[in-house]
Formats: sequence, C-alpha cells, structure tokens
Amino acid sequence: MYDVIIIGGGPAGLNAAMLLGRSRRKVVVLDSGKPRNRWAIKMNGFLSSDGMNPREFIERGRAELEKYGVELVSVVVKTATYTKGEFVVNDENGKVYRSRKLLLATGLKDNLPELEGVEEMYGKSIHHCPYCDGWESRDKAIAVYGPERKGIGQALAMKNWSDDVTLYTDGTDSLRREDMELLNRNGVKVQKEKIVRLEGEEGMLQHIVLSSGEKKLQQAMFFSLGTLQQSDLGEQLGCEFTSKGVIKTKKLQHSNIPGLFVAGDAARDMQMVIVAAAEGAKAGVAINMELQEEDRK
Repeated sequence: MYDVIIIGGGPAGLNAAMLLGRSRRKVVVLDSGKPRNRWAIKMNGFLSSDGMNPREFIERGRAELEKYGVELVSVVVKTATYTKGEFVVNDENGKVYRSRKLLLATGLKDNLPELEGVEEMYGKSIHHCPYCDGWESRDKAIAVYGPERKGIGQALAMKNWSDDVTLYTDGTDSLRREDMELLNRNGVKVQKEKIVRLEGEEGMLQHIVLSSGEKKLQQAMFFSLGTLQQSDLGEQLGCEFTSKGVIKTKKLQHSNIPGLFVAGDAARDMQMVIVAAAEGAKAGVAINMELQEEDRK
C-alpha cells in the first residue's frame, strides 16, 4: 500500500513527488514516457531552466528524486478505481498498485493540423503556444493555421511578435465581414486557399504550398485546434470536466473525488511547464496535509 500513486512523470507529477518524498511519504510515479512537449527542442519560460531541452529537464527531475526514495516506473496505466478510501491502479502488464491518495498528472495532447509536413516540423518551427515559442519566431514571416474562424484570436495575438502575420483558413470561407475588417485593421493578411503541403529543411518551415501551386514564404506556424486528454483515467474515476475538456479542480488541486488530486495540463487551462510544476507542488503539500490529518490520533 502506497501513500500516494502519481500517474504522469512530467513537471507536475515530478514536483509533487519531490515534496511528498521530502515529507517521507511512500510514493510511486507511473509514467508512460510520452509528455506533450516531447517534440520540442527547447522548453522556454521556466525561470532558471529557460531554453533547456525538455528531455533533459525530465531526466534531471527524475535524478533528483532518487535521494527521497520515490519509485519511478516506466509503464502505461490502463485502469484506476476508487472504493472505500482506496485507489487501485492496474498497469499494461497486469501489475496492481494500491494507495490512499492518487494524483493525476497525465497531461493533454494537441490536435495537430492535418497537413503534409507537420510532424517533421512540430516543436521546431510549428507551435501551439506563443508564450513558449513566440520569442524564437520574432520578426519572422508567421503563419497562423485556423480553418473556419478558429485562427482569428491567435492571428491577432501573434502581431505581438511579428508584423508579418498571415492567417490561413485552408480552403474554408467562414470569416465574417467584421472578422475581415478587424484583421485588416490590425495588419493581418488572410489566405483562404487550400493548403497542399508544408515545405522546409531540418524541421524548419520555409514554404506553404497552396492548391494553385503557389508557394508562400513562411518561417513559422502557430495553431490552436484544441486538445484532448492524454488519458481516460479521469473519466474512469468519475471526475468532473470543464467545457474545454480539462478536469475541474478546487483549491489546492482537489478534484470532486475524495483523495483524488489533479495537476498540470490535465487540469484547468493555463498550460505552461512552470504552471504545471507549481500545481504539482500545491498538490504535493495538500496531499501530505490530508494524510497528516487522517493519521492524527
């Protein structure tokens, strides 16, 4: 019986594990090894670790946990249940883990544009977060991918980083007159033609090829097509979700299920590495305090 099972070994899960380990709790971290930012070259916006490779960041975090006796298991979790104050977790190999508390730090995955060439460039010159990668794309020819009306807000936001911003609606024509007027007033170009493919070298975008055969010079692309939960464990356990598809959390990362906490991208909607780590720290402290109260005579 563990004090805490943590599912997800990203910044939220590892930071929670560190504080719980330092609190002398028996903790196991179960991690699939597929973080949301695994395609990225650099992790930005994290004080003291700005520009670090995400894999190096995780490796350092895992190494720091060794002295606190935290168990780290690389495995995919298949099921999780809660009955009478006990969590039961089953992994892909059929192994069963039990704990008093459970922290979900399973993260999200992005809906990528369905364009030829995206996968080779994602995390290098194609991004979803301007706060994470806008600086590296400053003053470049930036494309914003947004079919229908999905890219308006992001196209306007990217003017913060470059004067050369073009919204691509990829063959859709749903922009309203007021949308066009707003984009034009703010210097955002609009390209409605269907995109055939993206061209570039070594992961760096160079051209967007349109159905007419025309090639548009572009050096970076941003998109915002929504996200999905990396895991269905929150649904299995009966968590409440927001309209944006993230798990609802209360103060100190509590969910609606007793003893179940959620931290990182899977919860709420401020999806940044430094925020995930902070939420993990909050959850770690809250879990330890709850265990202290239960153990008090």
